[in-house]
Amino acid sequence: MDWSAYPNFEEHEFRCRHCGKASMVPEFMERLQALRTIYGRPLTVSSGYRCENHPVEKAKPFPGMHSTGKAADLAVVGGDALDVLKIALDLGFKGIGVQQKGTGRFIHLDMREQPAIWSY
Repeated sequence: MDWSAYPNFEEHEFRCRHCGKASMVPEFMERLQALRTIYGRPLTVSSGYRCENHPVEKAKPFPGMHSTGKAADLAVVGGDALDVLKIALDLGFKGIGVQQKGTGRFIHLDMREQPAIWSY
């Protein structure tokens, strides 16, 4: 994948902490870059690609969207989270998870086929 096509992100931000791969899908990265361009401020990726053997994925009944390369978690808080959510919906992200309590606040975005919104 040509990471230079996504000037606001770097490959290392998306690497699986278990296997070291960053097997992101270009279509997802294009949409994420569009979000960042519209948002106009830095976005911190707290979780990108996770292989099927990553402990978080292994704990699930079946691997989730992170293991497809079509998901990322972005560290955002408060009003910034609302801004990111509005843009994400406009761009067609269909999987949206919100964790805005306690430490480790983030927004999960993915490109699943059926719309889903949840909180952690």
